[in-house]
Amino acid sequence: ARQPGGRCPRSAPLIRMFALTALLAVEGYTHGPMRSSRVARPAHASVANIDAKIRVAVVGGGPAGACAAEILAEEPNVETFLVERKLDNAKPCGGAIPLCMVDEFQLPSEIIDRKVRKMKMISPSNREVDIGQTLGPDEYIGMTRREILDGYLRDRAVSKGATCINGLVTKVDVPEDTSPNGGKYTIHYTNYAGEGAAGAPGSLEVDLIIGADGANSRVAKAIDAGEYNYAIAFQERIKIPDEKMAFYEDLAEMYVGDDVSPDFYGWVFPKYDHVGVGTGTVVNRPAIKEYQDAIRSRAGDKIAGGKIIKVEAHPIPEHPRPNRVRGRVALVGDAAGYVTKCSGEGIYFAAKSGRMAAQALVRLMQGGTRVPSEQEIINEYIKPYDKAYGPTYAVLDILQKVFYSSNGAREAFVEMCESEYVQKVTFDSYLYKKVQGNNPVEDIKLLFNTVGSLIRGRATATPDKPFSNPVESLKRL
Repeated sequence: ARQPGGRCPRSAPLIRMFALTALLAVEGYTHGPMRSSRVARPAHASVANIDAKIRVAVVGGGPAGACAAEILAEEPNVETFLVERKLDNAKPCGGAIPLCMVDEFQLPSEIIDRKVRKMKMISPSNREVDIGQTLGPDEYIGMTRREILDGYLRDRAVSKGATCINGLVTKVDVPEDTSPNGGKYTIHYTNYAGEGAAGAPGSLEVDLIIGADGANSRVAKAIDAGEYNYAIAFQERIKIPDEKMAFYEDLAEMYVGDDVSPDFYGWVFPKYDHVGVGTGTVVNRPAIKEYQDAIRSRAGDKIAGGKIIKVEAHPIPEHPRPNRVRGRVALVGDAAGYVTKCSGEGIYFAAKSGRMAAQALVRLMQGGTRVPSEQEIINEYIKPYDKAYGPTYAVLDILQKVFYSSNGAREAFVEMCESEYVQKVTFDSYLYKKVQGNNPVEDIKLLFNTVGSLIRGRATATPDKPFSNPVESLKRL
């Protein structure tokens, strides 16, 4: 496992990472989760006298923003504001969370709709591989609805003292001087808390901002954080008959093939009383509805007769923004670009980045006696986050390029999932966010099996259909 210093162990070679592609996520190259939300303050920080409480605004009330606001709200000399445009927002999202998140973020069982213990991988040729026999009786992947998960985390932050504003941020005025002694940031928003659908204008002056307002972040634009490429995720929530829902009691399905996505996967994930059926793509976003039709077709009779109760679509960042801290503003979650390649997981990393950013600010504010500088925030938040999770993002980027690039590679991907060793390392890595065990013999066998699977897949698979969208593919957020 990773040592406390944060370096990837040399004994964890790239060939092992080829194993970690079977499930929703393969985020193992990190140290174990930090369980405590308590903040240890650095003794060396300089102190500047401040007469009033430091005011911090967290823009965005998803897992990233809510977890940040919770930490800040525990500080008596910090006034915390949590701004969320839609308090019942149902973000289009697979909703999967790792087991370690339940413990680390103290999530109650009632907000988890389903406990997935089995997965079915379906290749382009409809070869099926069942996964999950390595899981223990108490191990599972939690399936949530974002409106339930986000609402719980937000309410917890409010219970600890955060002030929640039901508003849409329309503009952020950045002071000319963004140093610790500079002017305040002014957040303009439309307040929907009162009567009427139109809302009323409002504004808020603060010393620091945490931008957790998603892929289309207005905070990121205000600080000129830079652009990133993005995927479109499309999902339909489908209510199916009870007898068909029983099939998905503790089962999730992943479909790969250029018919459902040229660079990602399609899914059928169980929810409370329905299934989420969706797909995503970066390289051919204009065809997303065609891919959605294909995933419904591939699922076939298992969801036939179902009623679509909600249609959702949302951009998903493909890599971190060039600048995640500017002045006294820090970006977290999707606003920062913290979604993994290959798996598309973002919930855990959103919550984790929000918590780490807030903990960094609390350490630097020294009990509300000083305002931190840009470089201090980078040193206390960005550098530790990148050290812990940077290798994960890099390796998963490679894996996506290798295994989602053609139908032949996708056939190899599914074939590899038959290996019990692949399943164990993958599940353990996803569930606990750290590499479990180290078996050089199995790693070498895996290398040769991977090469063999790729050769067989490319020899037998149907070629991918060509597509072209040279203009739209250049768009960035």
